[in-house]
Amino acid sequence: MIRRVIIALAALAALSVQAWSSEIGEDGLHKEDWFALTFRDVAEDIASAKEEGKRLVMIFEQRGCIYCAQMHEKILSDPEVSDFIKANYKVVQYNMFGDEEVTDLDGEVLTEKTAARKWGYVFTPTMVFLPEEAPEGKTVAEAAVATMPGAFGKWTFLNMFKWVAEKGYESDEHFQKYHARIINEMRAQGRLDAE
Repeated sequence: MIRRVIIALAALAALSVQAWSSEIGEDGLHKEDWFALTFRDVAEDIASAKEEGKRLVMIFEQRGCIYCAQMHEKILSDPEVSDFIKANYKVVQYNMFGDEEVTDLDGEVLTEKTAARKWGYVFTPTMVFLPEEAPEGKTVAEAAVATMPGAFGKWTFLNMFKWVAEKGYESDEHFQKYHARIINEMRAQGRLDAE
């Protein structure tokens, strides 16, 4: 009897994990149904995001990236995180080693992998936050208002998206100071354990 209960609980747990997992595309990358599919013309994507009342964020991932998988399964599956991002950002996914065509802000046509190399992005996942208006003559790396290389916990991840949405990069409050202030406020309100 106990063995049957354990097997049933294990099966239920496996189904729960599957339900929270994102789909994996033919390119081996985890996909969210709210990621935008575009022609990867960065200037057009910035303009399109603005028309939707959002900001453009590019996310670089690669096949087999355990940190990308954790981001999708633990962070982007959290409604508090995903709802904020969906409401404020247009997210376009890039494959760090992909061959899809990309048009940089300076007009150069590249592949995803040559774009990642040109812009200096070497970690996955990497989130690249673009300005509200496409600047002329700059590359994506030069125009980015913030970049988040690597995987982080929920609050660092979400607070970076909030800091950019609030245009914190234009203020004197560095992201790290902003993040610490938000965490301390949450603790004072009893919304976060002291850890």
